[in-house]
Amino acid sequence: MSTFSIFLVLITIVCFLLIVVIMVQNPKGGGLSSSIGGSQMLGGVQKTTDFLDKSTWTLATILIALILLSSLSFTGSMSDSDSKIIEKTETAAPKTAPAQNTPATPAAPATK
Repeated sequence: MSTFSIFLVLITIVCFLLIVVIMVQNPKGGGLSSSIGGSQMLGGVQKTTDFLDKSTWTLATILIALILLSSLSFTGSMSDSDSKIIEKTETAAPKTAPAQNTPATPAAPATK
């Protein structure tokens, strides 16, 4: 498994977790904190909101870092210089040498 594939799997997992954390939040304060049952678990509403907020920022930071690191893991095998499209266009329209601008010399006069 290549390095890029590992980064791709990690990015997918972080994206899924980020979606779950965002969906659990409710902007009106009635999200996960209201369904837990008050202040009995996780220290209450304020602690739950702080946890969800911190986890959102942490996952977002991890996601950005993984994306930047995955761009460094490219080996160059898929770069534009090795593209088949570029090779096809170069073979279809080969480069021609520019026309030389040489002055036309008049024919030599015939002598009798």
